[in-house]
Amino acid sequence: MTHIEKVRKIMDEHNGVVTSAMLTKEGIPRLYLKQLCDRGELEFVSRGIYVSSNAFEDEMYILQCKYSKGIFSHETALYIHGYSDRTPAKYTMTFNYGYHSASLKTENVIARYSVADVYNLGITQAKSPCGNNIAIYNIEKTLCDIVKGNNACDVQIVNAAMKKYAQSTEKNINLLFEYAERLKVKKKILNYMEVLL
Repeated sequence: MTHIEKVRKIMDEHNGVVTSAMLTKEGIPRLYLKQLCDRGELEFVSRGIYVSSNAFEDEMYILQCKYSKGIFSHETALYIHGYSDRTPAKYTMTFNYGYHSASLKTENVIARYSVADVYNLGITQAKSPCGNNIAIYNIEKTLCDIVKGNNACDVQIVNAAMKKYAQSTEKNINLLFEYAERLKVKKKILNYMEVLL
């Protein structure tokens, strides 16, 4: 298999997205990215990130590649988990306190920041709408996030998400209450669950 064929295989595995880091991991020289760009097969998106010219651009996956420390959260996580039918106008990502990237302000992102022990709580993997793996908070952490303080989102979205969770056969109430305790939203979560369960 030639290097060009290997790059195409990587593109196929990631729904048309390839990064220079992926090539480095596979021992493929980066000059093949330029060759594929020159042939019109790839388009440069951002530093080290390229998309197949005939692929649908996976904005969430590209954001994940650019900001690997970002975890999709809040309304965006609700949408990915299937707990909201509202497509986010801006993607919400949570970062560890101290993380800084000047380019983040130019993105279609609402950046939230969290202390390390809360930031690391409930991180899992999910598929973006285009089918690529992205880092996201599990549904229990997401529900706690959306009711917390000034981060609270639209009441209708919260009510619908809580109702769907209460009806879910995959709910983990103990984990929800554990997270609620750590995020200091136990009273709010209890109020929802007492009504719905």
